[in-house]
Amino acid sequence: MRVHGCIVHIQIIDSKIWIQRDGTEDGIANDLVNAGIPKDQIVLGFHPLEIRPYTEYAVS
Repeated sequence: MRVHGCIVHIQIIDSKIWIQRDGTEDGIANDLVNAGIPKDQIVLGFHPLEIRPYTEYAVS
């Protein structure tokens, strides 16, 4: 199988890690947390703004 396209798109914006796209099986956010990055420093940018307050991660 060949995969064409962007699997993961991550940016650093205002000192926070923004995950714009995550096509991984387990989620790259879990790997970042396991590496010691606090959840309040990770924004799940692929979620709409109104959903983000209900996640365990930063809103923006």
